[in-house]
Amino acid sequence: MGLSMVTVQSDQTDAGRNYPENLYRSDNRATLLPTVDDIDEAAVNRYHADGYVAVGTLFDPARIDAALTGLDSLLLDPRGAGIEFELGVGDRLADLDAEARMNVVRKFMWFADHDERLRTLARDPVLMDVARRLIGDQDIALIQDMALLKPPGGGREKPWHQDNAYFNIEPGTPIVGVWIALDDATPENGCMHVLPGSHREGPVLHFQRRDWQICDSDVQVWRDLVVPLPAGGALFFDGLIHHGTPANRTNRRRRAVQFHYAPATAVRVTDERRMELFGSEGKNVSC
Repeated sequence: MGLSMVTVQSDQTDAGRNYPENLYRSDNRATLLPTVDDIDEAAVNRYHADGYVAVGTLFDPARIDAALTGLDSLLLDPRGAGIEFELGVGDRLADLDAEARMNVVRKFMWFADHDERLRTLARDPVLMDVARRLIGDQDIALIQDMALLKPPGGGREKPWHQDNAYFNIEPGTPIVGVWIALDDATPENGCMHVLPGSHREGPVLHFQRRDWQICDSDVQVWRDLVVPLPAGGALFFDGLIHHGTPANRTNRRRRAVQFHYAPATAVRVTDERRMELFGSEGKNVSC
């Protein structure tokens, strides 16, 4: 298919590359379990206390290569998936070859129904078994799938936020995110940062600033734990944990896929219900 089939969604601000650098610290690093098989009962208990558990290996190189091939295929023929590009590239897309075009992609969305390689990743039995144990429910559903890319030389920051602020699901419902590194994710190229234990403090107000985010002045940077991952490693995290990723300041790609799971019986709510907890504008609160 030609480029005209690609869904292009572009932000209109460059703020994602301009933010206080002291929002992220890299001197306190997470300890990784060696493999997903090491997520035992004690690790599940730590997850509930800390809001996350990280493993050095969830998928082997062959599975990661297959996922990357799936993304390459979707770039040429989205087949219903969404693609969001980095800023200011819309007029240049037709002139870019496949390699250069991938280097200006920020996000793929809704791809699990459109590529078998990515669908099998999202529904991998080992991954889903861990998600079931963390959620505490045998009947779970995939509620979101996306690939998050930080192109070389300035892929944008994703400010501190809670993922549940994006989901119209009844508050209190357990939601587990799984962030899987497709390249080595480092502090320099924009790996994940989390605030351990913040999920137990409930929803916080989000503001539309650089993104839909927690106010910079409300981020407790002193708690920041950075989570570097090798390709194939994964971070399992609670939907209420405060987390973010700084910009990619290197000449290396930082690509990841992210899935979210919830109980199959999860109750959907309205935007208004969600915004009662996570919204801020109009609440006489400033950021």
